[in-house]
Amino acid sequence: MPVGAGNTRLRLVHAALLAGVLTGCAETSGGGTRASTPATADSSGPGAKAAERGTTIGAPGSACELPVTFDIARNWKAKAVDAEAASGDGTEHSGDLGSDIAAALLRQGPVTAACEVDAKPAGNIGFLRVWTGEPGAGDARTVLKAFVAAEDGASRAEYRTFTAGDLDGVEVEYQYTSELLDETKQEHALAVTTARGPVVLHLGGLDDGEHRAMLPAFELAKRTLRTA
Repeated sequence: MPVGAGNTRLRLVHAALLAGVLTGCAETSGGGTRASTPATADSSGPGAKAAERGTTIGAPGSACELPVTFDIARNWKAKAVDAEAASGDGTEHSGDLGSDIAAALLRQGPVTAACEVDAKPAGNIGFLRVWTGEPGAGDARTVLKAFVAAEDGASRAEYRTFTAGDLDGVEVEYQYTSELLDETKQEHALAVTTARGPVVLHLGGLDDGEHRAMLPAFELAKRTLRTA
């Protein structure tokens, strides 16, 4: 169920439901390989501080096993999302209201939620979320545009390309406006494609202030992206 017209409404219940939706997801946080040196090149603008590296996720045995690996900021905590279990796919509970809401929250355009990295332990309110899709979903730009298009209230999207290690990707900066909450805030996302399918990283945040504070962590993840 792609997130479209109902996405704004679902955002209101997201905070309350997410804890329940993630029940049964991997509880491991901070798993993975510890990066040995601090980041030095990550920046969200003039004068911004680089994000200090924490763990590396994506590889087998890390908090989230993904088609890519990347570093997360120090004290951010990663947790795998079992979207199939949360949405009730293939179970006797499939098709009920809770499952339908979970499925909507966990899918956006051509990709499904696979991991979320929580900034609260580092003192910020927001998440870096990782979404994955099936091979053949399209190139990075196609996937990212479909992801943004599925976010009801998204506007002013500005796309640009980037290269990280062995990956060529596309990133986007855009505005998200909630009609019900009567507020507009900035969001960032990027997409890459791998032999195992596309991967989207999305950074939101409670408001623009929190988003700006977390941007160095997004830049750290982007710079350290590699094929798993």
